[in-house]
Amino acid sequence: MSATALIAEIKKGAISPVDVMEASIARIEAVDPAVNAMVTHDFDAALSAAKAAEAKHHKGESIGLLAGLPVAIKDLEATAGMRTTYGSIPFRDHIPEQDDLSVAQVKAAGGIVIGKTNTPEFGTGGNTWNDVFGVTGNPYDPTKTCAGSSGGSAVALATGMVPLASGSDFGGSLRTPAGFCGIIGYRPSPGLVPDVDKANALAPFAVLGPMARHVADAVLLLNAQMSVDNRDPFSPNTLRLLPDPMKAASLDSIKVAVSDDLGVAPVADEIKQVFSSRMGILSSAFQSFEWQDPDFTDVHDCFEILRGVSYVAGMKDLVDQHRDHISPLIIDNVERALSYNLADVAMAHQTQSILARKWLALFDQVDVVICPAASVSPFPHAQRYIDQIDGQVMPTYMRWLALCYAPTMVMACSLVVPCGVDDHGMPFGIQLLGPPGGDQRLLEIGLAIEAELAKHDATKAPLPDLAKLIASKKS
Repeated sequence: MSATALIAEIKKGAISPVDVMEASIARIEAVDPAVNAMVTHDFDAALSAAKAAEAKHHKGESIGLLAGLPVAIKDLEATAGMRTTYGSIPFRDHIPEQDDLSVAQVKAAGGIVIGKTNTPEFGTGGNTWNDVFGVTGNPYDPTKTCAGSSGGSAVALATGMVPLASGSDFGGSLRTPAGFCGIIGYRPSPGLVPDVDKANALAPFAVLGPMARHVADAVLLLNAQMSVDNRDPFSPNTLRLLPDPMKAASLDSIKVAVSDDLGVAPVADEIKQVFSSRMGILSSAFQSFEWQDPDFTDVHDCFEILRGVSYVAGMKDLVDQHRDHISPLIIDNVERALSYNLADVAMAHQTQSILARKWLALFDQVDVVICPAASVSPFPHAQRYIDQIDGQVMPTYMRWLALCYAPTMVMACSLVVPCGVDDHGMPFGIQLLGPPGGDQRLLEIGLAIEAELAKHDATKAPLPDLAKLIASKKS
């Protein structure tokens, strides 16, 4: 059931928060051994919190926007009293005393933290594995990657362990797992979900956001995560919640720009073909539908350099103190970043400014940009990252994620929606892109596109074979 449907049933008294929590626990115990998504949990505490929510509801007291639903939290967000490892050996026994702001917001809205989901170390890399908990497998084929870094959250949602989960995103950490696992991932505009602990607070590129199985559920969790906090310079001055329920846009009034590679991203030919086929199904629903590449000139160097600034700010001390116990990818990011000079950084800021202005201007002509969510089909997780696409060698381990990191550089809001399966039977997702600050409009369009996709067998959201997953682990 969707999160919104569960809440409606709870408020009617047809089911209780305890019923939902017990169902989530049972699903985790049955399925997680096959995929390794939910790496830390406290079922006793979660059940106690569900019973308390049930008692409040019986007394006629408010149980909040989230009504006692289980919520999975990515293991990069601190949870008071519950282990938060960041996927890192030096922090494998770390138990925070205080929740991160986003977690506190979820709890204040009546959400119950059922556990923590797996992530690559400090979110570094597009493949969810670390030396604390190991690899998280894709629910459609556990030998393949669920992507990263919010891979554990995506898998927990796809397999029905939880109705809602948190994610975070810099260069695709929330969006690529959503695409690889057939669920919804939403990257909001910077500051909409305040992040008050970033080492580089003036960089608008890393954001926190919701993950779910339905667009309306992502809106629900986003409303819970949102707040105003001036410790995040991009936080809005006032809190304006999104409408609940939100009204879907009328697609026949929507102008669409479509691109299979954003003009700059390496994308496998087979992905381009699937995308073109799916867009052929959708095209007649819109007022206008044109193939058009946004201007992302020089975005690759821009991304690598500005991401490097954030890595030096946030990770250099970690590398200096724990070099022998952390991921080589973190070390690589910091060392490459330190090779840049001030002129490089100035050039990157200038490029980012130019691209961001051109991105804003594009939305004087169109309402949404649509592209694939990922450049390749899910690949074996033993392959840590994509080093070539159709024979083209990737110059860095991040280049295969350019479909996501290019929009990051222009501060786009982005919604990934499942769009059937690819030629390998793996989930295929599309990415809907809007201007910064255009969150409500993009989500309204997303609701309408989700409904349109559900009408066609080729584009409706897939479901993993849970019985096969469970049997594979037992065997």
